[in-house]
Amino acid sequence: MSYSPSAQLILAEMREFAGFSSCEQRYIRRSLDVGLGRGDAFRLWARNGEETASIRAQYVVYQDLKLVRRALETSDGGEGLDAIEVLMGPMLRVSTFDLAQERLGGFCAYRFLYERLLGAAIRPWLPAAFCGAAALPQIRPERRKGLLQSISEAAATAPGWSLREPTFLPEFVELEAA
Repeated sequence: MSYSPSAQLILAEMREFAGFSSCEQRYIRRSLDVGLGRGDAFRLWARNGEETASIRAQYVVYQDLKLVRRALETSDGGEGLDAIEVLMGPMLRVSTFDLAQERLGGFCAYRFLYERLLGAAIRPWLPAAFCGAAALPQIRPERRKGLLQSISEAAATAPGWSLREPTFLPEFVELEAA
């Protein structure tokens, strides 16, 4: 059976998501609910007081995504030097928050999440934002090394990035009791 090119892309994105740990999958779905305003993240994701506090903090930090979106829209994809301060400041804050939660194991899960939160235009900025956030003192030193080693040379030095928007946005799935 052959699939259309768009179906093949969706299947590839689904396979990539399936390759993440269950912790990463849960955090990505939760973060998309918070960042894209999908549903009630507290009701869906908070299992205890600690998670409720984390989601509350995430809602506050994710307000910076609006600044990043605006910078991407108003500065020719954020490619000019002026975009560094306007885009990277908020991007580093949000990225540092996510990496400090210790639920994203490396660059692949980070990239998957941020492509969906911000669209294809953020791709050129992701290696710098990831490495910058991973190297900050807010990230535990033991974790810092693993995060920085998770980005491939190809991802860090890519000569170009796809403009194709991601199509698969994973959501909360309610499991029925048997």
